[in-house]
Order: sequence, then structure tokens, then C-alpha cells
Amino acid sequence: METTLEPVRFDTKIAVLLRDDLQPWQRLNTTAFLVSGIGRAAPEVIGEPYADADGTAYLPMFRQPVLVFEGSAAALAASHRRAVDRGVALSVFTADLFGTGHDRDNRAAVRAVPRDRLDLVGIAVYGPRNAVDRIVKGARMHP
Repeated sequence: METTLEPVRFDTKIAVLLRDDLQPWQRLNTTAFLVSGIGRAAPEVIGEPYADADGTAYLPMFRQPVLVFEGSAAALAASHRRAVDRGVALSVFTADLFGTGHDRDNRAAVRAVPRDRLDLVGIAVYGPRNAVDRIVKGARMHP
């Protein structure tokens, strides 16, 4: 078992920004989908597998916290632009995806809309801490 007295500080940050008018089930669903891409794009963000005292194995999870924010549609669009401009790893979830049933249709729904016209309900970003802070600037922590 690992023990350390020093606080762990990460040079990177994972942040999810959700539109502030979503229903609770939409917030949860959107967050789950958004963060799923980060582990694939940045495998270094995944920690070691877990096990309990009985030796039951569990899947590994992110090695660092995921911060969840909320903001208006305008704040979400601005954060999206900043993430694209900075070239930070980014996942998107649009309102259209609430009506699709699988990955193929999700990708087709996003592909059908120009970037500046996406009806964004959430984004997730992963990158250097300072860059992510600038991207979500103006958003507030999710209650």
C-alpha cells in the first residue's frame, strides 16, 4: 500500500464544463461520456488498477481529480473556442446526442454541424493546468 505525507500536485488538469440549464440526468450522462475520451487520448492520466483487501480486482481510474464546472451557453462556446485555439485535448457533447443511441450516430450528429454552430451542452478538456484554467475561466464550480 502506498503512503505519502506530501500532497500530490499535477501539472495537468481534467475539467468538464456543462451548460447550466441541463436536467440532472443530462449532467451525469454528459459528464460520463465526455471524460471517457480522455483516457483513450491521454493514457498517462489513468492510474493503476484497484484491488480490495480480499484481492478482488477493479478497473483503474483517473489518477487525478476531475473538476466539473457549469456555465451559460455563451460561456461554453467561449471555452470551446479557447480550447480549440490552444490545441488542448477536447471532447464535446451536443444537444443532438441526447436523441442518438450509439457512437456511430453520435459522431454523425457532430459531423453534420459546423464547429461554430454546435449546440454544445458540455465539453471536457485535458492539458496543462494553466491552459485548462484559462479555458474554463468565467465558469463556476458545479454545485
